[in-house]
Amino acid sequence: MWAAYDATPRAGHAVLAASVQQRLTTATRLLEWTYRLKPLRRAPSFRETLADIGGGAHSGAELDVARMCRGFHLAPPARQRGRNDRTGKRRWTDCEWDFPDGSVLVLEIDGSFHMEVEHWDADLKRSRRITRPGQRTVVRCSAYEIRHETAELVADLLALGVPRVPQRAA
Repeated sequence: MWAAYDATPRAGHAVLAASVQQRLTTATRLLEWTYRLKPLRRAPSFRETLADIGGGAHSGAELDVARMCRGFHLAPPARQRGRNDRTGKRRWTDCEWDFPDGSVLVLEIDGSFHMEVEHWDADLKRSRRITRPGQRTVVRCSAYEIRHETAELVADLLALGVPRVPQRAA
């Protein structure tokens, strides 16, 4: 109930993502409850968010990417795709777009904790180790950019080859 009535909308959606990411529940179970709890404030937006979470979004920033793609009519990315790096270690990418030529664009989203030296250093190494020349390109953005410099980020993604999707008729 806190997410629907006491929290800000953004915090309410983030708690849904955190609950699923921490495996306390599933997006499907939460979605079922949005129909059972009546009245439930924010139910329609929670259902949209839970669809994104069910599709692989694990954080508030990843939910923002889904909203950005819908708002700017970009093809949605694959999320949380498992990759082995050059050392054989399993890594999970935030967002990936597959292109017709077989290449892949990876977008890694850095929240504020990524600014700490040990995280930043590990992120740099990780990006290098999952990059494959001519096959997989890794680019990074901040959670701030997704929320506050969206049009600039979209322009960069379009320049890197992310396609637009046709707009639906109203």
